[in-house]
Amino acid sequence: MSTRFTLDGSDALEQHLAKVCDDVREGVKALIPAAKLEGLALAGGYGRGEGGVLRTAGSDEPYNDIEFFVFVRGSTFLNERRFKKKLHALGERLTPSAGVEVEFKVISADELRRAQTSMFYYDLVMGHRWLIGDDRLLEGTAHHRDASLIPLREATRLLFNRCSGLLFARERLQRSVFTPDDADFVARNIAKAQLALGDALLAAEGRYHWSCRERHQRLQADAALRRHHAIGVEFKLHPQRSTQNREDLATLHAEVAALAHSLFLEIEGRRLRTPFASICEYAHNGDNKCPEQPLWKNILQHLRMPHVPLGVPQPIERHPRESLLHALCLMLWDDLPVTSQRIQSYTTLWHRFN
Repeated sequence: MSTRFTLDGSDALEQHLAKVCDDVREGVKALIPAAKLEGLALAGGYGRGEGGVLRTAGSDEPYNDIEFFVFVRGSTFLNERRFKKKLHALGERLTPSAGVEVEFKVISADELRRAQTSMFYYDLVMGHRWLIGDDRLLEGTAHHRDASLIPLREATRLLFNRCSGLLFARERLQRSVFTPDDADFVARNIAKAQLALGDALLAAEGRYHWSCRERHQRLQADAALRRHHAIGVEFKLHPQRSTQNREDLATLHAEVAALAHSLFLEIEGRRLRTPFASICEYAHNGDNKCPEQPLWKNILQHLRMPHVPLGVPQPIERHPRESLLHALCLMLWDDLPVTSQRIQSYTTLWHRFN
């Protein structure tokens, strides 16, 4: 791992991020008893040495959220009930001085060893910076280091989340008043989707890599997908606040959404072993889109979640994410109207099941 948080951020930015880490370490140690605290790791782009650098007229500033994994001995379920609110409050307290959102994830070394391989855990194990503890906590996690073991549903999940960003951006583009904040929101979500298209293809092929630069070198795709992925990589490393007008952003959004449409159908056809001729056919197909979760858990999640109108069926025996997948497809790529109420409903469920 790099000894830096960014590839080319200024010394002042590197020192600022080091100070954030120091403050987080002291805050976590004050909240969690030493006998329970196994370790503390900085993850995400800054943990991998590829954090975003926002260059302003006066200085370099952080851009991405700063993500920390807090390793706590014992049951993660019980530890979250005990420490999650306190850690969230710590994050809220440190966010203003950090300049970006500070987030925490509670886990234990035992849970990480038992967990199935995922893109999320692969990125953590392959790229992190220890603030408390060391790599001895990662013994027994070799399955998280092999990108070829990342299941195909992870590529779908990445597309689901980034295409949801495209959906939220589409709703902003349709508003009667389009503000500079809307322009920045739309451009940011388009850039995330541009990166995700190539990343999802690599994950589906078993060739994903923790470094976004290495991923671009590995990407074997048509010229359009490679071009958009290069733009996504550049935005991840050197983000900018957009000043583009609505018309230009709408044109770019349509181009990226069209690429996402084709890739989504390709990957879902491969994952579900059913070729889909159109998004409408996919959304109305009765196959179980999320078969990895047992029936009883699907029913329990439906009983616990609020009822919200998505405009698509929400069978109680299916994972709630299936309804979100169908609603996403029909709103982003078909003719289901993108109303403010439907977007609000979608957002409510997406935050729970993304």
